[in-house]
Formats: sequence, C-alpha cells, structure tokens
Amino acid sequence: MRGYATSVRDTARFVHRIRDNPTQVLQNRPQPAARWACREGIRVSTTTEATIDVTQQDLTARIRDAILRGDFAPHQRLIEADLSDRFEASRASVRTALMNLAGEGLVERLPNRGARVRAISVEEAIEIVEVRMGLEELCARKAAQNLSDEDAVELAELRERIRSAADGGDLVGYASLNQEMDRRIRDLSGHATATQLLERLLAQSARHQFRLAYHPGRINQSAPEHIAIIDAVLARDPDAAAEATRRHLQGIVTLLAGL
Repeated sequence: MRGYATSVRDTARFVHRIRDNPTQVLQNRPQPAARWACREGIRVSTTTEATIDVTQQDLTARIRDAILRGDFAPHQRLIEADLSDRFEASRASVRTALMNLAGEGLVERLPNRGARVRAISVEEAIEIVEVRMGLEELCARKAAQNLSDEDAVELAELRERIRSAADGGDLVGYASLNQEMDRRIRDLSGHATATQLLERLLAQSARHQFRLAYHPGRINQSAPEHIAIIDAVLARDPDAAAEATRRHLQGIVTLLAGL
C-alpha cells in the first residue's frame, strides 16, 4: 500500500503544480528520448520530423530498380544479409521483398540456396513481347478513344522531343523518351489491369529491351514507328493506333529472333 500511497501523493502534487503554474510545468517536463518503431520490419524514428517513410512496397521497388539498372547480374545470388545492409532494412523485410519479386518473375528462389536474379532467355523475351502485343494494342486503342485536347497538346510535345532525340542520335535520351511515351499511352488508356500486367512484363524483359536500344541502326527504325503510334492517337483513330502498335512490336520480335 505504501507504493500506492506515494503514487497518489505524487499525482496530487503534480495536479496542484499544473493548476498554479501550468506553463512552467509543461516547459520544464523532461522530453522523451527518441523512440523507434518497427514499421513493416524496417526501423524508423517516430519522433524525428523528417521521418523516413520506408515501407515494404518502397523496399521492393528499390530492389527491383537495382535489378533493372543492372546492379545485379543474371543468376547473381541475392544474399539477404547484404541486401539488408545496403537498403538498411530488416532481413525479414528483404525476404518478403524477394518473394514479391519472385512473383513478378525477376527473382527465382532456389531450395536451400536462397534467391538469385532470374535470367530471361531470348525465347522467353519473344513470348513476352507477343503477350505485350495484345495488351499494348488495347491501350493504344483506348488512348485514342480517351484523348482530351489537353492531353493531345502534351502528347504532341512529346512527339517532337522524340523526333529531336532521334535526329540528334541521342540514344540515352531517346530510350528515356520512349519509356515516357509508353507510360503516357498506358495512362491515357485508363485500363488499370492492362497497365499492371504490362509493367510486370516490361520489367521482366528490360535487359533485352536495353540491348535492342543500342542495336546498330535501331533508332532510325523505331523512331518512325513510335511517331506513327502517337500520330494515330492524336488523330483519335483507335484502329490505326492499334495497327501501328502491332507493327512496332512485330519489329521487336524480328530483332530478338536475330540475337
């Protein structure tokens, strides 16, 4: 009972102090030490104003980007401890991220051997492009149907940037603009399911797409094809947009078959 009585007396004193001089009491109270919480397995401060909002989705995206940039070679082992240090995340979160990427086809998990970067063969890359064909035709068709006047202005500007990069032989800039064009068409389509599937397929075949981008003479062939797709969408002609998309992807299949 002694401890209880002491606690009651202390509480009473604090209440009287608050009543008599609340500002001084609140200003002089001890500040709590920085607290840490485990958010989805990743250690973040809960008291810092610039708290880093790192989530499981963010971690998966960062590892995915590293794979697509070529930071990890095909068949390279992905060691959880190393990834944990590199991305400042718990091993449990890294393990979950690798499972997510395995579901996307970027990583393969081996029994009793952990995970490694999945290598995509040329044959599989061709199959991926063939599947993309139907989805990208659908998106191009929908984009032509949904195009607003404001979107048309932005798309026309993008077309000129693509033309300028191609004419100047800017391979890096051209490749980046092509990716922007693909994203713009998907966004304009408004088809969430097709967009999700395409992004997954594009991630799987990213290495082969990179090889094709630097294939001799490729820029001279692909630039008119991309511009034809944009022109058809700007004309709000769904059939022409779908056909231009099909011709472009058939050309990619032909190039892949020759690798």
